[in-house]
Amino acid sequence: MNYKIFVPLFAFITLVIMGVYFLVNPSYEKSLEAKYYYETSNYRDAYALAKEAFGMNVYNRMAATVMAQSKTSLKYVDYVDMAQKYMKEINSIVMKDEISDSDKAKIKMMSHIMIDSYIKLAPSVITDKKLVEETAEYYHGFEKLLEKVN
Repeated sequence: MNYKIFVPLFAFITLVIMGVYFLVNPSYEKSLEAKYYYETSNYRDAYALAKEAFGMNVYNRMAATVMAQSKTSLKYVDYVDMAQKYMKEINSIVMKDEISDSDKAKIKMMSHIMIDSYIKLAPSVITDKKLVEETAEYYHGFEKLLEKVN
């Protein structure tokens, strides 16, 4: 009879103690904050907080996971930023009346850089689908651009 009460009570008390430890420990507190930033697509802050949390406790699996995922997502964000910069530069070249051979070579070089950079990216299961799709759109745009220039 006592076991029917003791076992669930013991399990409940153990869960409460683990929950309090999880919420009070600064490493886990930072990793929870990093997870929030990751979920809101603020990958730079998520990476910084997860790295800090991981530095406090190398056994913090949540911090390690968020840090790795943020690093992957930051590669995609950097690719999109670079693609936007190059597209802006290419658009300014295309607006000219005549496109010189050096401008064509510049467009080819930028396209090759973006295509090669895309090949190095490797999404994970939880990488934001919209971010992956946006990156793929830029990649296909640069492929088409390279075909036209050639």
